[in-house]
Amino acid sequence: MLCTGRLGGFGARAAARGSLGAGIRARRVSTSWSPVGAAFNVKPQGSRWDLFGERRGLFGVPELSAPEGFHIAQEKALRKTELLVERACSTPPGPQTVLIFDELSDSLCRVADLADFVKIAHPEPAFREAAEEACRSIGTVVEKLNTNVELYQSLQKLLTDKKLVDSLDPETRRVAELFMFDFEISGIHLDKEKRKRAVDLNVKILDLSSTFLMGTNFPNKIEKHLLPEHIRHNFISAGDHIIIDGLHAEAPDDLVREAAYKIFLYPNAGQLKCLEELLSSRDLLAKLVGYSTFSHRALQGTIAKNPETVMQFLEKLSDRLSERTLKDFEMIRGMKMKLNPRNSEVMPWDPPYYSGVIRAERYNIEPSLYCPFFSLGACMEGLNILLTRLLGISLYAEQPAKGEVWSEDVRKLAVVHESEGLLGYIYCDFFQRADKPHQDCHFTIRGGRLKEDGDYQLPVVVLMLNLPRSSKSSPTLLTPGMMENLFHEMGHAMHSMLGRTRYQHVTGTRCPTDFAEVPSILMEYFANDYRVVNQFARHYQTGQPLPKTMVSRLCESKKVCAAADMQLQVFYATLDQIYHGKHPLRNSTTDILKETQEKFYGLPYIPNTAWQLRFSHLVGYGAKYYSYLMSRAVACMVWKECFLQDPFNRAAGERYRREMLAHGGGREPMLMVEGMLQKCPSVDDFVSALISDLDLDFETFLMDSE
Repeated sequence: MLCTGRLGGFGARAAARGSLGAGIRARRVSTSWSPVGAAFNVKPQGSRWDLFGERRGLFGVPELSAPEGFHIAQEKALRKTELLVERACSTPPGPQTVLIFDELSDSLCRVADLADFVKIAHPEPAFREAAEEACRSIGTVVEKLNTNVELYQSLQKLLTDKKLVDSLDPETRRVAELFMFDFEISGIHLDKEKRKRAVDLNVKILDLSSTFLMGTNFPNKIEKHLLPEHIRHNFISAGDHIIIDGLHAEAPDDLVREAAYKIFLYPNAGQLKCLEELLSSRDLLAKLVGYSTFSHRALQGTIAKNPETVMQFLEKLSDRLSERTLKDFEMIRGMKMKLNPRNSEVMPWDPPYYSGVIRAERYNIEPSLYCPFFSLGACMEGLNILLTRLLGISLYAEQPAKGEVWSEDVRKLAVVHESEGLLGYIYCDFFQRADKPHQDCHFTIRGGRLKEDGDYQLPVVVLMLNLPRSSKSSPTLLTPGMMENLFHEMGHAMHSMLGRTRYQHVTGTRCPTDFAEVPSILMEYFANDYRVVNQFARHYQTGQPLPKTMVSRLCESKKVCAAADMQLQVFYATLDQIYHGKHPLRNSTTDILKETQEKFYGLPYIPNTAWQLRFSHLVGYGAKYYSYLMSRAVACMVWKECFLQDPFNRAAGERYRREMLAHGGGREPMLMVEGMLQKCPSVDDFVSALISDLDLDFETFLMDSE
């Protein structure tokens, strides 16, 4: 999954842009770097290397050597903000206006993005609390800036002067328009009364979002005697009650999965009211600032551009999937009948478990057979080989200074280009620890931008995974899924490193949601190609390469029930579109869920359940849940057109950097897709790409049948 702070007009956008700007100088290469593979297969030396060195502060920020430093950093940023606001309001309209706005955004993001990460990942409560407070303070300032009429007017003067607008280069014009779009979301262009209403609605939406998110994970409980005695031990017991904290989708007992599904998804009146209020408040805000629906507002600037295109995409995809989905359900039904002859009807709690059983039976892909070939060091070396051959980039381990990292097992990587020198830094927070969030994410800590002195502000990011630690007898060993996730997150990191935008507001992964996942999903294709895997997958004890047949079986196992999985995603994405479409909604959210599930998924709705109340993505991906499917379609097309013949094709790699990675959010996403594919893909092309991805690979099929 992609994790970037977003604070509105002056917050971090989800995006990136590049091609080296004029005046950017190549960075000198350090001699203290060490090979990347070895750095991840040995235990860290810890801070004793730097026992007597000066304490640098988190990420090398001097103020952050102690929690109190967040207050100092934030005060410094706020003083700079005041000066920049004065400059923006007094400078005559022109390109300089956009530069000042971007510097304003950068000074706030430098604290907010860093704090956004620290508040969830730092092991010390004092640091987490200080970061949380900094986020709140910066958030309050951002709200004020987004409703500062004088500031808005300074940008408006630029964008309403046709002659001035025509003189701007495309990137500067786009960034100016993005700042204006963020202003208008806050209702700044409205009269005083409506503007106050817009501000109030924004605050209400933030509160409702937070409440709804908490409710999506809240466990349900049931009196013990209501559950059959023989399944009670599968759940948490609390006195006379049983606590159900999830769907237990992998449980082999059908009754355990059924009970978990019905109890965990049982409607909660407070959560239902919260969702209804959230959806109606979003609709009111969208209408207030000039959009017919929230979906129309959310999709501005994306690949899809509008909800009509999204629905066309989802409906066409559903039509093309339907026959394959039915075959998948038949296959699941067959396996269920084999294991449970008394009740073979496929229910919504069945597909994850039975598709796993089918995969295991057909392909023998027990993860423990693969793990010895995927030591973390070998996987990092594999990434290094791929990036060097494809993009001329090398990853080097660098010893962090004392206080620079929040845990001694965090590794710091320098990203170095063969001719451009140092491009940026990646901090790798890869290992499990207490209180660390169980999610794989990419965080922007500092965005790249061209500074006034001609130097380039180097991007800094964190990749967070949850890998097992090494033991005395073996290094950290990854399952195939962990290896693929590592490649996925490195795709986000490369987007951040290779974006060379003039403006921080559109750097790295700060781009439209349906484009942001393209680089990371594309990396999954490399992770599943034997020609790439063969470069690094070696048994950590014997050095034996991973056999080609094992890679083939793994890849083909992923096609098992893949149509049904995709159909489920279509259902979720369609539900998201309807909820954020025309209001008032034609029915209750539960009735809409029932209709949509039966039309776009095919398995029956279970009475007295309300899955939508657990749909946490409605908060962060409101009206944009389709983005994963759209990004996968684009990544699939890029893979097949540009890398399938040769995954190490340097010319294709350079084009990929030039046309896609370099621009972040500084160029229309469809223009980047066109530049890469050298054609303008249609909705039908996107659908065909996703459908073709479900087919068995012919070469593998032949090899396995020999």
